[in-house]
Amino acid sequence: MKTSLYAGAAIAALVAAQAQAEELTVFGPWLGPDQEAVESVLNAFAEASGHDVSYVGSDSFEQQIVVDAEAGSAPNVAVFPQPGLAADMASRGFLTPLADGTADWVRENYAAGQSWVDLGTYANDAGEENLYGFFYKVDVKSLVWYSPENFEDAGYEVPTTMEELKALTDQIVADGETPWCIGLGSGGATGWPATDWVEDMMLRTQSPADYDAWVANELKFDDPKVIAAIEEFGAFARNDAYVAGGAGAVASTDFRDSPKGLFASPPQCYMHRQASFIPAFFPEGTEVGVDADFFYFPAYEGKDLGAPVLGAGTLWAITNDNAAAHDLIAFLQTPEAHEIWMARGGFLTPHKGVDTSMFSDAPTAKMNDILLGATTFRFDGSDLMPGGVGAGSFWTGMVDYAGGKPAEEVAAEIQSSWDALK
Repeated sequence: MKTSLYAGAAIAALVAAQAQAEELTVFGPWLGPDQEAVESVLNAFAEASGHDVSYVGSDSFEQQIVVDAEAGSAPNVAVFPQPGLAADMASRGFLTPLADGTADWVRENYAAGQSWVDLGTYANDAGEENLYGFFYKVDVKSLVWYSPENFEDAGYEVPTTMEELKALTDQIVADGETPWCIGLGSGGATGWPATDWVEDMMLRTQSPADYDAWVANELKFDDPKVIAAIEEFGAFARNDAYVAGGAGAVASTDFRDSPKGLFASPPQCYMHRQASFIPAFFPEGTEVGVDADFFYFPAYEGKDLGAPVLGAGTLWAITNDNAAAHDLIAFLQTPEAHEIWMARGGFLTPHKGVDTSMFSDAPTAKMNDILLGATTFRFDGSDLMPGGVGAGSFWTGMVDYAGGKPAEEVAAEIQSSWDALK
């Protein structure tokens, strides 16, 4: 197997490879501005390596990549939005292991490096485990949004521990105000925002190994550890004094509308836990870093679980092996490959070697600092579960729970649905 090209020497090595230039096809989920951004990265790789690189994006990537692989016409490199599909394709023998040394590079150069190795390591059709996925372009979910002006007017400080966050929540109530805006509504996907809460709470109350076991259903959904994480969410969402509109409004409030209470006058709430994309639904003209800001959804000081971060991201895997595909994975290890997209915006990276001044704006750089400070990174758990659970009974169960059904009963029903899939 080819030896990995390490970042320090990668560009020079790629230039030297021009004598063996090959055609390289890359297939991914990006269209529009994201396609332009990834093409700018691939153009830099093509210039450095001499390879003839082409990218095709599709909004039906997940279906098409399976069809192409089964037909023997897969691209050289595929960009997977979720590890679950990549793991499934590896188990069918459709992926090529990444070059020797790549896992060591990730451990050494990515924040929470072992987490990224684990997320990209799967068993092949012979049951042998290899690193197949290289993560590049990440999203962060462990965020709490707030209005700096509201905090300043009320004299509130940004909490740095879960204990402080809960104390602030109580303080806001004692001041006669409402601390949280929470909404689970999302049409046919209603309930998914609560799954993110529960996943974050699993990472803040249980070990990463327990989280992984839960996602794989080795730790059952009705295990006391999982029930406790659900009830951690309920401590916020099922308290009438804590939530704008009362607990009864949580399930019926659309998640896109729920943060608007931060910007009402007077404020309808002071905090909103949601992923990095939510500013798209803030009132028009809202400037992140000025009118709205965010902080890390903190971990418990009293638990020895470090600083876990929940998120998502895309992983690059070789689906039609050639030397150029390995050269591309090597190029993605260079700071330049990350900095090109950083400068265009909408890009986060766990790469510890990048020049953070290259980020397009200060809020994105601040968000990336949260990623770089992670001791553990875990992928959105519901995305890793079977669709009937992660995009089915988990969603509906959280709606039932928000509506008052006991956590034990909800968890047992979700586990029953998982058992029915086996």
